Amino acid sequence: MTLTRRAFCLASGAPALGLLAVAPPRRPRKDCFFGVHLDLHPNEEDRELGRDLSEAMVERFLEEVRPDFVQYDCKGHPGFLGYPSQVSRSATMVQDSLAIWRKVTARYGVALYIHFSGVWDSLAVREHPEWARRRPDGTPDDRQTSTFGPYVDARMIPQLKEAIGKYDLDGAWVDGDCWATYPDYRDEAAQAFRQATGLSALPKGPGEPGWLEFLEINREQFRRYLRRYVEAIHQFRPGFQIASNWFYSTYAPERPEVPVDFISGDYLGNASISAARLEARYLSQTGKPWDLMAWGFQAIGGPEGLHVHKSVDQLCQEAAVVLAQGGGFQVYYYPTRAGWLDHRLIRIMAQLAKFCRDRQALSWKSETVPQVGVIFSTTSLYRTAGKLFGSWGAAVHPARGMVDALVENHYSTDVIPEWKLSEVAARYPVIVVPDWPELGAAVRDTLLDYTRRGGKLLVAGAENAHLFAEALGVKLLGSPTQQTAYLPTEDTFANISGLWQAVEPFRAEVIESRHPACDTRRDAAAAATWTRFGSGEIVGFYGPLGKLFATTHAPAVRQIVHRLVRRLFTPIVELTGPPTVELVLRRQKDLLLLHLLNSTGMQVASDYAVVDFIPSVGPLRLRIRLPARPRAVRFEPGGHVLRGQWRDGIWSTEIPRLEIHGTVVVEV
Repeated sequence: MTLTRRAFCLASGAPALGLLAVAPPRRPRKDCFFGVHLDLHPNEEDRELGRDLSEAMVERFLEEVRPDFVQYDCKGHPGFLGYPSQVSRSATMVQDSLAIWRKVTARYGVALYIHFSGVWDSLAVREHPEWARRRPDGTPDDRQTSTFGPYVDARMIPQLKEAIGKYDLDGAWVDGDCWATYPDYRDEAAQAFRQATGLSALPKGPGEPGWLEFLEINREQFRRYLRRYVEAIHQFRPGFQIASNWFYSTYAPERPEVPVDFISGDYLGNASISAARLEARYLSQTGKPWDLMAWGFQAIGGPEGLHVHKSVDQLCQEAAVVLAQGGGFQVYYYPTRAGWLDHRLIRIMAQLAKFCRDRQALSWKSETVPQVGVIFSTTSLYRTAGKLFGSWGAAVHPARGMVDALVENHYSTDVIPEWKLSEVAARYPVIVVPDWPELGAAVRDTLLDYTRRGGKLLVAGAENAHLFAEALGVKLLGSPTQQTAYLPTEDTFANISGLWQAVEPFRAEVIESRHPACDTRRDAAAAATWTRFGSGEIVGFYGPLGKLFATTHAPAVRQIVHRLVRRLFTPIVELTGPPTVELVLRRQKDLLLLHLLNSTGMQVASDYAVVDFIPSVGPLRLRIRLPARPRAVRFEPGGHVLRGQWRDGIWSTEIPRLEIHGTVVVEV
């Protein structure tokens, strides 16, 4: 062991109780910063569960990694419980792993959560087909329970109560919930639909009468199901903390109303840094405690495919994206089926934990300094994606691509949930509307009011041209059509082919033109315009932008985005450096925090599943607009004093070298 229990308590911030009989207090989730998730999804083939687990192994893990919490498996998607149960069927086990983890985590003052599959319970629907969701053809689903049925009361809540009482658990991370829920064709759903719409035939897909209403009935039933188990468990064990994986994130982008205790999600797959950029920025706006979970391995061919473990550097690079937005972080690993964690994996987790802890004081629970806000549209997703909840796939590309383009241009960028727009719009110098296909009139009206009052607005997309045409000062020429479009940049052309709206400016200035071929001598058409509106300004871009950048990440398209935004806005901080450096502007009391993230060489393709070398970048030059000369400036971790020049309200400095992440701390 590398630490005594007393040293562990001191290092992790828990009271230094040493080897006294009284265990250190366990932190509530809102006070937890770093954690580890371990799940196995017990199944009927298991014969080794718990065989190799020991108190000594758990102690070694806790003393080296020093997490604030551990999430251990209880029930996975197969539906078998990972502990001896009197309520429902358990997997075959050699030892009670959950009992060992609880005994040792309690001794060390570490919170223990369970991984628990919710809607997705294959065993429940196998044993009780009447509990299953009904597919459009009326057959029972072989994985998904029905949120209209008795499963939540007959099995889920009793299982949770039994586990809580048996192991004195701190909380549950409920997996397989909103993202595993599909439209239900049970009689209860049909009755609710007919009462709400007067229609008799249940719609089977987009375009059929009542489809959007049918989706919303199913969403509302999921909310009732979620509220049912959250409130039942809170009543049973006050203080027990629950998250429904991905609910109240971009997967279910709604105002948090069901009393979940925290918001969390696990991001995975290729280009996970891009996914984390969007998710972390959204979650930081929810007002709830939140964290994101990186997988400690890359799953080639999906979660059940080949697992390739990530390097420490890759995990630190992924963590930095989350930390910079003020959130907590956790990492996910599989133990062996017998419960063993090899010392090599423990060492990786310990190194990752140290990276995060070294940055905790200047990242966790920090607040944004509003610069560029990107609209995240619930209306567009719920009306056009054809699903109840995410993951949305390509439907979310307008926002994901726009965030990536802005980040690569060194703009400090936030994501503004649609439901929060009216509350925060006035704080943002510029707001960007990605090329959402159906933004909705309510959001448009809020944004026009924002612009009249002096705001700066960038509106992208052919569909949005119709919503904002009058304010943009253009006449629409026909309907949107698929067009080949080349926009010239300094060195080459940006191919932004896709759905375009032809316009004729009558009160606007054309600031970007497009051409049907790489020939700027002829056939120019307006690609972007600028005009004043009230006391503010609007730039319109009449084709795809975020959607296209998400699928190409072409540098020429990034340059177009830069030109459009700079027409409206000069940021507080200007960074000169490669596009792989991300700038995030935050604050803590009287400290201005400039997080710098190096995403050079980030993993983007399964052919190169893991990266183990991240080249440093530098020098990076910074120009910071301040009301007065800063009292002191330093670079963390390390406390290196930064020298600079102060002239005409701008403090300039240079960062010689950036590894993965560092923070410029400005005392103002």
